[in-house]
Amino acid sequence: MKVCKFGGTSMANSKTITQVADIIASDASRAYIVVSAPGKRDSADVKVTDALYACAREKQEKGNCDGTFAVIEKRFSDIEEELGVDVGMKDALAEVKSNIEAGAGVDYIASRGEYLSARVLAAKLGVEFVDTQDLIKFGPKGELMLDLSLDLLRARLADCERAVLPGFYGSDKEGNVKTFSRGGSDITGAIVARAVGAEVYENWTDVDGFLTADPRIISHPAIIDCLSYKELRELAYMGAEVLHPESIFPVRSAGIPINIRNTFNPSAKGTLIVADGKKSAGSGRVVTGIAGRKGFTIINIEKDMMNREIGFGRKALSVLEYEGVSFEHMPSGIDTLSLVIRDEYLANNAQSLVGKLRAALDADNIEIHSGLSLIATVGNNMASRQGTAATIFSALADSHINIRMIDQGSSEMNIIVGVDTFDYEKAINAIYYAFC
Repeated sequence: MKVCKFGGTSMANSKTITQVADIIASDASRAYIVVSAPGKRDSADVKVTDALYACAREKQEKGNCDGTFAVIEKRFSDIEEELGVDVGMKDALAEVKSNIEAGAGVDYIASRGEYLSARVLAAKLGVEFVDTQDLIKFGPKGELMLDLSLDLLRARLADCERAVLPGFYGSDKEGNVKTFSRGGSDITGAIVARAVGAEVYENWTDVDGFLTADPRIISHPAIIDCLSYKELRELAYMGAEVLHPESIFPVRSAGIPINIRNTFNPSAKGTLIVADGKKSAGSGRVVTGIAGRKGFTIINIEKDMMNREIGFGRKALSVLEYEGVSFEHMPSGIDTLSLVIRDEYLANNAQSLVGKLRAALDADNIEIHSGLSLIATVGNNMASRQGTAATIFSALADSHINIRMIDQGSSEMNIIVGVDTFDYEKAINAIYYAFC
């Protein structure tokens, strides 16, 4: 049995939805289907979820969202008509608009793209529509209640051999709609796969698989045939955007592989994501992938005899905790401690944070360096190969790129370097061509 998730590009219009239906029909084991809201039909188009968020803002600012909602109405009505299915779309849209006018929350409004998309595909396939609102449950702090969600899904799907479910949302204990972060339909698909004990979780998107590097930077990067959950987690965290990074956790403990597939090239095998790092390393490739993110600041703290001051690191992190600031990395030396922080946490707050760190730590000197980008070189084979770090550093040096930060975990499957953002693309190229 397989669980499939189809993304927004796959559900963009009647033509792509027909392709989705053909893919499902080609394999009888594809039993449970999770869908996103319709995405862009072309580069000038708007994603339905973005339009729904615009509805929420328009309702708050103007008291109604008639203009924006009319665009959404036409989008779904056209899909229903072109597919020749009877979803009761007119009544469904009227209900959504009525709820918005009655003061429905942002999460409810944003979730309706997935809700209507799932109803359309269920009608096209002639299978049951199963709403996830009361099956995916969130706690009081917005956290996913995985065990409860699994129990509810198992009970609901026990006597349902085939179904289409909307991704992206569930509800809290009061029954109010609650959404995941953007891209959260991937998480819904993983939860469903875990609940039904799927042999594989197929995640259908618009690329042939997970790429070794960003194709906007590297021309025609290779497709990764197989990688481990750990490698995927590292690459996704650093900006590789094929799969939501939190979608790994529901399936990892159950050992369910994830198969990234292309709706528009279904013959391609895609990328298989597995639990066994040894299996993913079987290709012999030293580096599995390279990914990076822009938008970081590094705070360098200096103090003589820092290494002998008990609790110094704790005091630094306590300041961040009190200010609600998360850090990404914390490289240190004998008399230095560096905090790597996303720029979004420091907007209009950097100098205030530095002042509080200086007061709490009695530091000799604190400096801020903004305009930092992080690049991760990831691979299960890196730990067993000598000279991997040397190759990375030599490649950057030969390209005249200054390394501002180095961080490597004890697993030795990931080396992260920080470079000035103006060197970001050049650094990606240097590392990629040093190994590929």
